Amino acid sequence: MLCSYMLLTCPCINQCPSVPQYTRVWLPDAVEAWKPAELTKDYTPGDWALCLQLEDGTNVEHKIDPQTNSLLPLRNPDILVGENDLTALSYLHEPAVLHNLKVRFVESKIIYTYCGIVLVAINPYESIPIYDHDIIHAYSGQNMGDMDPHIFAVAEEAYKQMARDQRNQSIIVSGESGAGKTVSAKYAMRYFATVSGSSSEANVEDRVLASSPIMEAIGNAKTTRNDNSSRFGKYIEIGFDKNHHIIGANMRTYLLEKSRVAFQATEERNYHIFYQLCASSHLPEFKTLQLGNADDFHCTNQGDSPVIEGVDDAKEMCSTRKAFSLLGINETYQMGLFQILSALLHLGNVEVEERSADSSTILPDNSHLMVFCELMGVAYQDMSHWLCHRKLKTATETYVKPLSKVHAVSARDALAKHIYAKLFSWIVDHINEALRSAVKQHSFIGVLDIYGFETFHINSFEQFCINYANEKLQQQFNMHVFKLEQEEYMREEIPWTLIDFYDNHPCINLIEAKMGVLDLLDEECKMPRGSDDTWAQKLYNTFLKKSDLFDKPRMSNKAFIIVHFADKVEYQCEGFLEKNKDTVNEEQIIVLKLSKFDLLLELFSDEEKPAGSLSSRSKMTRPVQAQRDHKKTVGTQFRNSLHLLMETLNGTTPHYVRCIKPNDLKSPFMMDPMRAVQQLRACGVLETIRISAAGFPSRWTYQEFFNRYRVLMKQKDILSDRKQTCRNVLETWVQDQDKYQFGKSKIFFRAGQVAYLEKLRSDKLKKACVRIQKTIRCWLARKRYLRMRQAAITIQKTTRGYQARCLVVFLRRTRAAVIIQKNQRMLVARRRYQQQRSASITMQRLLRAYQARQTYRKLLYEHKVLTIQRWVRGWLARRRCRRSLRAVVYLQSCVRRMAARKELRKLRAEARSVEHFKKLNVGMENKIMQLQRKVDEQHKENRELSERLRTVERSRAAESERLGREVERLRVAEEESRVKADGVPSLLEQLSFLRQELETTRLEKEAVQEEARTYRVDTEKVVSELNENNRLLITEKDNMNQLIQEQSQQIAESKAHAKDGMQLESDLCEERDHYQSLLSEYTHLKERHADLKEEMTISMTRFILDEVKQMFYSGVVVVQDAPHQDAVDMSVLLKLQRRVTELEQDKHTLQRHLDKREEAQQDQVKNAEKQRTAGRAELDLEALKRQELESENKRLKTNLAELRQSLATTSSPGPGSAPYNVLLEQLNSSNEELEVRKEEVLLLRSHLVRQEVLKHNKVGGEEEVVPNGTLIPYVVHWSLDGELWLAYDGLKETNSLLVSQLQVQDRRHEEEVEELREEVLRVREENRQQQQFLSQSLLLPQDARIEASLHHEITRLTSDNLDLMEQQEKQDKMIRKLKKQLKVYVKRAEEYEGIHGQMERVAPGPEPRSPVGITRKERDFQGMLEYQRGDESKLLKSLVVELKPRGVAVNFLPGLPAYILFMCLRHADYSNDDQRVSVLLNSTINSIKGVLKRRGDDFETVSFWLANTCRFLHCLKQYSGEEAFVKNNTPRQNEHCLCNFDLSEYRQLLSDLAIQNYQQLVRCMEEALQPMIVPGMLEHENFQGVLGSKPTGLRKRTSSLPGEAVYTVDSILQQLSVFHATLIQHDVDPELIKQVCVQQFYIICSVTLNNLLLRKDMCSWSKGLQIRYNVWQLEEWLEERGLSDCGAKEMLEPLIQAAQLLQVKKKTEEDAQAICTMCSALTTVQIVKVLSLYTPVIEFEERVSMSFIRTIQALLKGRVESPMLLMDVKKIFSVTFPFTHSPLALETIQIPSSLNLGFLTRV
Repeated sequence: MLCSYMLLTCPCINQCPSVPQYTRVWLPDAVEAWKPAELTKDYTPGDWALCLQLEDGTNVEHKIDPQTNSLLPLRNPDILVGENDLTALSYLHEPAVLHNLKVRFVESKIIYTYCGIVLVAINPYESIPIYDHDIIHAYSGQNMGDMDPHIFAVAEEAYKQMARDQRNQSIIVSGESGAGKTVSAKYAMRYFATVSGSSSEANVEDRVLASSPIMEAIGNAKTTRNDNSSRFGKYIEIGFDKNHHIIGANMRTYLLEKSRVAFQATEERNYHIFYQLCASSHLPEFKTLQLGNADDFHCTNQGDSPVIEGVDDAKEMCSTRKAFSLLGINETYQMGLFQILSALLHLGNVEVEERSADSSTILPDNSHLMVFCELMGVAYQDMSHWLCHRKLKTATETYVKPLSKVHAVSARDALAKHIYAKLFSWIVDHINEALRSAVKQHSFIGVLDIYGFETFHINSFEQFCINYANEKLQQQFNMHVFKLEQEEYMREEIPWTLIDFYDNHPCINLIEAKMGVLDLLDEECKMPRGSDDTWAQKLYNTFLKKSDLFDKPRMSNKAFIIVHFADKVEYQCEGFLEKNKDTVNEEQIIVLKLSKFDLLLELFSDEEKPAGSLSSRSKMTRPVQAQRDHKKTVGTQFRNSLHLLMETLNGTTPHYVRCIKPNDLKSPFMMDPMRAVQQLRACGVLETIRISAAGFPSRWTYQEFFNRYRVLMKQKDILSDRKQTCRNVLETWVQDQDKYQFGKSKIFFRAGQVAYLEKLRSDKLKKACVRIQKTIRCWLARKRYLRMRQAAITIQKTTRGYQARCLVVFLRRTRAAVIIQKNQRMLVARRRYQQQRSASITMQRLLRAYQARQTYRKLLYEHKVLTIQRWVRGWLARRRCRRSLRAVVYLQSCVRRMAARKELRKLRAEARSVEHFKKLNVGMENKIMQLQRKVDEQHKENRELSERLRTVERSRAAESERLGREVERLRVAEEESRVKADGVPSLLEQLSFLRQELETTRLEKEAVQEEARTYRVDTEKVVSELNENNRLLITEKDNMNQLIQEQSQQIAESKAHAKDGMQLESDLCEERDHYQSLLSEYTHLKERHADLKEEMTISMTRFILDEVKQMFYSGVVVVQDAPHQDAVDMSVLLKLQRRVTELEQDKHTLQRHLDKREEAQQDQVKNAEKQRTAGRAELDLEALKRQELESENKRLKTNLAELRQSLATTSSPGPGSAPYNVLLEQLNSSNEELEVRKEEVLLLRSHLVRQEVLKHNKVGGEEEVVPNGTLIPYVVHWSLDGELWLAYDGLKETNSLLVSQLQVQDRRHEEEVEELREEVLRVREENRQQQQFLSQSLLLPQDARIEASLHHEITRLTSDNLDLMEQQEKQDKMIRKLKKQLKVYVKRAEEYEGIHGQMERVAPGPEPRSPVGITRKERDFQGMLEYQRGDESKLLKSLVVELKPRGVAVNFLPGLPAYILFMCLRHADYSNDDQRVSVLLNSTINSIKGVLKRRGDDFETVSFWLANTCRFLHCLKQYSGEEAFVKNNTPRQNEHCLCNFDLSEYRQLLSDLAIQNYQQLVRCMEEALQPMIVPGMLEHENFQGVLGSKPTGLRKRTSSLPGEAVYTVDSILQQLSVFHATLIQHDVDPELIKQVCVQQFYIICSVTLNNLLLRKDMCSWSKGLQIRYNVWQLEEWLEERGLSDCGAKEMLEPLIQAAQLLQVKKKTEEDAQAICTMCSALTTVQIVKVLSLYTPVIEFEERVSMSFIRTIQALLKGRVESPMLLMDVKKIFSVTFPFTHSPLALETIQIPSSLNLGFLTRV
C-alpha cells in the first residue's frame, strides 16, 4: 500500500523508493515525442534500466542516467484523460498535457481545452459548426467553467468581468503562423458584437466585424503553414459604454511584413488583395487598371501558388468592397486604393537592364512602368531615372550616383514596400476613424492578435522582433499566472510557499536594455560605414562572455544565438541593418509627391509625422514625441510601441488564448506530436502547468468530493457536515497531510493525489463488481454450453437424418426398379384382360340399366298414388270436423241467447220494482258489521306489525352505531396514518387490509345486488299477475257501466215528472265525470305500482321505521309467530308505512268533507220544499252510489284475495316465506283497520243526516202531508241513501290520497334509483382511477411506487371520510325534519282519537249495507300537467326560485324543470288559453333571470339553468310541428306537438335567455380561474433546473406570500375537471360543452399571455419551456376527456407561439422570418413586445437586439391586424345552441314530491 501510495502521489517514478510491475509511464520518443509504456517487472533503486512494454507489444529497455538518476513520468488514470482543464490532471507534465490534447483533438474532435486561465486552441484545418449563433447564445452569460472550453467562453468571461468589475479586459491571442490566431480573434470580436449589441442606430458591431475582411485582405497571405496567415500584429480595442454596448473600436498594428510585397517563397502568396484584384479584372470599373491574371505579375507569381483551394478571390473581393462601404470609404476612395495597388503590381513587373557593373537603366518603352506612372500620376522620365539613380548629399555638394542592377531592383522593391506600408497605415487610420464614436468610452476589451514564438532554419530581423515581443508577453503572462495562484491560496486561507518559476527578465534586458542588442543595432545603423559584420563583432565582444543567454555559433561569424524562454534561436545578421533602417530613395518620394493623384498625395502628406506602425491613438496623444521619433529606426519604434502595448495590457485583466498548429500538412484533425510539443513550450502552456504543479493543482469542492468518493466512506462516517466528513475520509486514506489542504470552500490536492484516490475508488468498486462478474460469467458460460450442446444435438440429428434419407432413397430406387419390371410384365396381361372385361361390363351395364329404369318407374308411380290418397283423406276429415264444429257453436249460441233474454227480462222487471231496492238494502247492515270486524282484525295486525317494525328499527339502529364506530375507526386510522407517515411497512399492511375490506365490501355489494335482482324478478311476476287481475276487473267494470246505463234509462222512463227526470240525468252526468277522474287517478296508481321494482337503500330505512313507530304508538302487539324478523322484506314495510300515512291524510280529508257536508245539509233544511221535490231523484242517485261503493269494496277484496293467493303460492325465497306471510297478515290488518275507520265516519255522517231529516220533517209537517203514511219509509230510505253517498264520497277521497301517497313513494323511489346509479358511476370511476394509478405506478421505481401508493390510499380514505361526514350531516338533518313531522302526526292522531271517541258516544251508526260495485275505464296520459290560473307563481317558486341544484336537483331527471314547464305549457296550449301561455312563458323567463341575478356567481346554479333553458328551448322546437325538428320524433311524440299557438317568438326570447345564461357561466368560470392562471401557468415551477446547468446565483421568486394558497397547473386542471363534471351532471349538450371548453382555454390563454406581455421577469427561455410544459398538460386534459377536436387547442396557439418565441433564435434575419411564419396567431405589437421584454434569467440567454426587432417590424409591416397589445380577456365567443332531440316520452315523466308541486295534475 505504501509503495502504491508513493507511486500514485509522485509525478515521476524516480521520486519513489520502488516501482511495482504494471506501472504505466511515458517513454521519450524521437518521432512521437512520448510513447505510453508499462513496466514488465518491478523497479528497485540501483537498477540500471527499466524493462518496459509498449502498447504494440514491443519490449524495450530504458537506461537510467546514473548521474541524474532521472526516471520516467507517470501516466494519469484513464478517468482523468480528456479533461476540459489540463490543470485537473493528477500528473502535470509534458507528456500528460500532450496526450490529453491529442485525445481531445484527434479522438473527440474537440479543438479547445483549458489550461488554467489559458485556452488552448488547436487549428482543425476544416470548418466545424461550433460558431453559430446558437453556440453564442449557449455561452452567453455562463461561467467559464460551466460549459465546454470555447473561445466564446473566454470572450464571455472577459465581457462579464468588464461589466461586473468595471475594469478593462484584454484577450491575448498568440501562436505561430497557421495556428488560427486570426480566426480566434475574429470569433472573439464576433462574440462581443453579438452579445453586446450597439447602443446607437449605426450598428457599430457590424462595422467592427466589417474591419476583419479588410484587414485580412491587406494584411493576410498564404504561407506554407497557413492559407490565411496574418503578416502583422494588431491590437483592437472594442469600446463599450456604461450599458456595456459597443460604441466604437480602435486598432493598432505592429510590424507589417512589407517584404512579402516584393518577395514570396515557394508555395506562398502575396497579400490577398492583389489576387482579388486580378480575379476581378474583368469588371468594367477595373478596365482602366490594365490588370490580368495573377500569373502575369512578378509580385504574385513567385510562389507558384496563385490559387487557394476552396477560396474564390472574386467573391472575396466583393466582400472586401462591401466592408469598405460599410466603414464609410466611398467608391472614389476605393477605386483610388485599387489604383495604387494595381500600380504596385505593374511596378513589380518593371525590368531593370544592366548597363554596366555599377549602373543600370530602364528601357524608355517599358509598358509596366508607363502604366505605373499613369496610374500614380507621375512623370515617366522622373520615375525611370530615380529608380536607377540615387542622390548623395555631403556637407558641400550633392552627387547623383547610378545604381547597379541589384541595387536598382532593391530600390524598386523598397519603393513598393514603402507605398504599400503607407497604404496600409492609411486604411488602418480610416478604419479607426470609422469605428471611432463621439460617445465617451466607459470601458474596453482589447483583442491582441500577435505572432507567436518563431524559429526557422534562417531567422532574420523579423523573427528577432517577434521573439522579443513574445518574451515581453511571456513575462507578463508568468507574473499574472503567479498572481492568480497566490490570490486563490489567500482567498481559501491555506498556507503556501513561494513558487519558483522561470523569469525571462535577463533575456529581455539582453535585448532592450542600455547597450543591448537593439541599442547596438541602432548605433551601427548610425555609423557611415556600418555593416552587419561589424555589428556582429560588437555583439560578440559585448555579450559573449558576459551573458549566459547569448552565444556564438561555432561555424559562423555572421550569426548569434539567444536563449529564449522557449528555445535557442540562431539569428543571421545579414539584412539586420537594412531592415532596421527601412530606407527609401527620397527622390522617388519627391516624384510621388509631385503626383496629380489626390489619394497618393494624401498618403505622403504626413511624411513628416510618425510612420504607420504606430496607431492613430498614439499620434493624437503624443504629437511632440512623434516628431522626435521620425528618424528612429524600426527596432526603436517597435520597442516603443511594444512598451506602450505592455502598459495597456498591464492596465487590463488579461485572458490568454494559445493557438496550436497541429501539423504542417494542414490535414484536418491530425496532430504531429513534435510540432505540438514545440509550440506548447513556446506559448507558455507548459510553464502554466509547471506553476500549477508546484502548488496544489487539483481542486474539488466539498460536495463534489463527497459525491465522487462516497464509495470510500462507511455509513457511520457520513455526517451532516460535508466538510468534516471529507476531512475524516482524507485523514483515513491519505496519511501525509502535506498532500492536501482544506480551504474555505475547496479541497486542494498536490499532484498525484487524485490518481491515488481514483485507484482506491477503483479498487473498492472492483471488489463489488467481482461477484457480479462471476455470476454473469457463469450464466454466460452455461448459456454458451447449452447453446453448443443444442447445436451438437442439432448437427447429429441432421447427419443421422441425412444418412437415413440416403438409405431411403436407395431402397426407393430398388423398389422402383422391381415395380417397373412388375408393371411392364403386367401391362400385356392387363391389356388383354381389360379388353375382355370391357366387353363383359358393357353387356352387364346395358342389362342392369334396363332393369333399374323399370324399378324406378314402379316406385315413382306408387309414391305418387300414396301422396294423392293422403291429401284427399285429410281434406275429407277436415271438412267433416268444420261442419260439426259450426253446428255445435250454433246450438250453443242459440241456447245461451235464450237464457240471456230470459235473464234480461227478469232483470228489467226487478229494476222496475221498488221492492228490489229494499231487498238490496236488507243485506247492507250485515255487510257493514262484517267490515267492522275486519277492521278490528286489521287493527290488531297493525299492532303486531308495529312491534315488528320496532324490532327492525332496533336492529337498524345497532347497524348504524356499528357503521358510526367504523367511521370513527377510519378517522382514527387516518390520523394515525398522518402521524406515522414514515412507517412505510405498517402503512403497507394497513393498505392491504383496507384493500381486503374493499374487496369484502364489493362482494357484499354484489350479493345485495344479486338479491335485489332476484326480488325484482319475483316482483315482476307478482305485478304481471296483478295486471291480469286488473284486466279482469276492467272487464267487470265495463259490464257494470253498461248495467248502470240500463238502470239510468229505466229510471228515466219510470219518472212521470219531466223536471225530476232532467234533474236526475244532470246529477248522473256529473257523477260520471267525477267517476272518470277517479278512474284516471286509479290508472295512475296502477302505473306507479308497476314502477316499484327497485328496493330502497338501507340508509333511509331507519328514518322510515321511526315514522312508522310514531304512527303506531297507540297500540303495540308482539307477534309470536315471526321467527325470521330479520329477513322481512323492507320494500313491503315501506309500502305499508306509506299506506298508513295515506290513511292519516284520508282521515283529515274526510273531516274537511264532513264540515262541507254539514253546511250543505243546513242549506237543504232551509230549502225544504225543494228537497222534498227532489227527494225521489236523490234516493235513486244514492242507490247508484251505494252500488258503486259495493262494487269498489268487492274489487278491493278481490285484489287483496288475489294478492294473498299469488304471494302464498310463490315458491321464491322472498315471497312465500314465513316473514313474507307475516307481512301479508299485517297488510290485511291495515286494510281492515281502514274499513273500520271508514265505517266510523259513515256512522257519524248517518247520525248527522238522520237528525237533519227529523228536524226537517218537524218543520214541514204542517205544510205537507204525505198520503198513505209513506213519510217514514221515505225518510228512512233517504237517510240510508245519504249515508251510502257519504261513504262513497269518503272512499273517493281516500283513493285520491292513496294516489298522492303513491306518487310521493314513486318520487322517492326515483331518487333512490338515481342515487344507486350515481353510486355505480362513482364505483366505476374509482375503478378506472385505480387502474390508471396502477398502470402509472408500475412505471415508477420501487420507492416512488410505495410513496405514490401510500399517498393515493391516504387521499382516498380522506375523500371517503369526507363523504361519510357529509352523509351523516344529511341524515342528521333528515332526522330532525322527520322528528318534527312525527310530532305533528302524533298531535293530529291524538286529536283524531278524541273526535272519534266523541262520535261513537254521541251517535252510533246503523249497520252498513253492501253497496253496488262500479268500476272505471283506464285512460292513458297525454304528457300534460294541468294547473289552475294563478298557480304560475307557486309553480315557478317551487320549480325555479327555491330550487337548489346542489344536493336536490342532482338527483332529478336531467332537465326535469324544463320538462315540467313544457308539460304545463302544453296544457295551456291544449286549453287554447293564450293568456296562460304568455303568462307562463314570461314568468318563467323572468324567474330564471332573477335566479341568475341572485345566484349568478354559483357555477353549479348557472350551469343547471343553462342546461334546463336549452332543454326547454329544444322541447319548444321538438314539439313545434315543424318538419326540421319532428323528423326524429316517435308517433307518440308527434301527437304531443303544440296545436294552437306558434311560439317562435318565445323561442327567440329563450334563445336570448340561454345566451345570457351562457355569458353568466363564462363570467363564473373566469372568476374561478382568474386567481389560478398566473401562478399556475407562469410563476409556479413544476421542475427545478430546467436547463441542466449549475445555478448561477439567480434566486427564484416565490409565487405567493406565506399563508396564501399556492396554485399550480394541477389546480387549474382540477378546476377544469370540476367544471366539466358539473356540465356532464346537468346533461348539458355535448356541443355546448365543447364551446364552454373553447371559452375556458381562451381565458387561460389570454390571461397568461397578457401577464407575459406585462411582466419582464417572465420573458425568458426557461419560462417559455415551463409554459410549453403547462400547455402540454392542458392538451393532455383535453385528450383524456375526448375534447381534442373541439377547437380548444387552437385557443392556446397564441400562448404556444409566445412560448416558442421565447425559445427560438432571435438574431439573424432568417430567425426573424421564421418567427414571422411561426407566430401567425400573435400580432405584430405582441411579437415586438415579447422580444423587447425578453430578459436573460440564466447566463447563456441573451437580450434581443434592436436591429432584430426592427427586422421583425419590417417583415410584419404588411400584416392587417389589430393594433391592440393585450388580448381581450372579457371577450366571449358567440354561442350556438344546436338542436338536440330528446327520446324521452313526456307521459312517463314523474314529478318528485320534494318539488312541492302537488297542485299540478297529470292529464
